[in-house]
Amino acid sequence: MTPRHFLTGTELSADELAALLGRAAELKLAPWGSLALAHRQIGLVFEKPSTRTRVSFEVGVVELGGHPLLLRGDELQISRGEALRDTALVLSRHLDAVGVRTGPHAALEELARHSTIPVFNMLTAEHHPCQALADLLTLREAYGTLAGLRLGYIGDGNNVARSLALLGSLAGVEVVVASPEGYELEADCGATLVRDPAEAARGAHALYTDVWVSMGDESEAAERRASFAAYHLDDALLDLARPEAFALHDLPAHAGEEISAEVLYGPRQRIWDQAENRRHAQKALLEWLLA
Repeated sequence: MTPRHFLTGTELSADELAALLGRAAELKLAPWGSLALAHRQIGLVFEKPSTRTRVSFEVGVVELGGHPLLLRGDELQISRGEALRDTALVLSRHLDAVGVRTGPHAALEELARHSTIPVFNMLTAEHHPCQALADLLTLREAYGTLAGLRLGYIGDGNNVARSLALLGSLAGVEVVVASPEGYELEADCGATLVRDPAEAARGAHALYTDVWVSMGDESEAAERRASFAAYHLDDALLDLARPEAFALHDLPAHAGEEISAEVLYGPRQRIWDQAENRRHAQKALLEWLLA
């Protein structure tokens, strides 16, 4: 049987996405209420640093009754040139599913192509769909529904923005992305693309931002900080959104750059709920992958 994979999030239908988010809400209410992974081994391969992804997946697998096997990239033979195909064939003999946090998205696709177990994306340079699941769960908690919501994203048209656009449109959320010239998403991503942060903020149910300098972009730090100086999520920008609007951030955050400390730690955000929701959304994902 062909395994299910979760590489970009577009593997889900709209109905499957809605059901997965509903299941995530149930699991949040009863964290130990499922043993879907009993006697199952879940590999978690980290070639990139991680706080939220590692903690949320490891704890989530344990809560589902499974065993998380943590693997660093430098601990695997792929760091010494072993073919991804060979790694996939070996991991498929020992594990029930494997998640990968890496750089090139093509490497994840290659691993999935040769795996006989589900492969899921814990982050690549192009997509971060597990983060988008948590983001949508957070919006669903706040508003009870997703259809018809407007989400304004302020900043880099990166993997986080792309996954929000793809999965947001699938859920019926209007995602409006404001980015400076040279940092835009592609036109067919599913989002409305604008230049002015104020345009993205007006009428939004939530405003979202991400760091100006992502992993791998450190050599461009000075240039990026100059380009993104006007793309700053603060109380003034939130005031342009709906009265009940709140801030979101996938973390880690740099207070004083992409977001003000007053918003990051104040009452007009759901950022820490969003960070917790990674675990619940990912548990529902693992159930779906191994159903």
